[in-house]
Amino acid sequence: MRVIPTSAHGALDYLVGLILIFAPMLLGFADRGPAQLVPQVMGVLIIGLSLLTNYEMGLLRLIPMPVHLNFDLGAGAFLAASPWIFGFSGFIAWPHVVFGLIAIGTGLLTRTTPSTPAGPYGGSGVGKP
Repeated sequence: MRVIPTSAHGALDYLVGLILIFAPMLLGFADRGPAQLVPQVMGVLIIGLSLLTNYEMGLLRLIPMPVHLNFDLGAGAFLAASPWIFGFSGFIAWPHVVFGLIAIGTGLLTRTTPSTPAGPYGGSGVGKP
């Protein structure tokens, strides 16, 4: 059952992306290793994908929502498993696991079509005559 509107998902995307970028500094694991780099890279990717997704919060609206949601599932699984993949689970794991599970949950629970249609120019205002 997909209960999260795409507009709410979009707001969460930008918020979670920013949290992932700044979490290593705020939570004390900014060691320039994988523990820091994995969430920061994921945060940048999430924001970039959001800017390109065809939903209310997208700027260019090029990527279909189902593709975005599949990315969320894969990214969430990777983020949650990253402490064990890269061997830093003894140092810090909970932020990676928590935000990975959030990405998976929102990917499974978000509607696949935006509430607001894209319109003839992608809905972003870019390229309108």
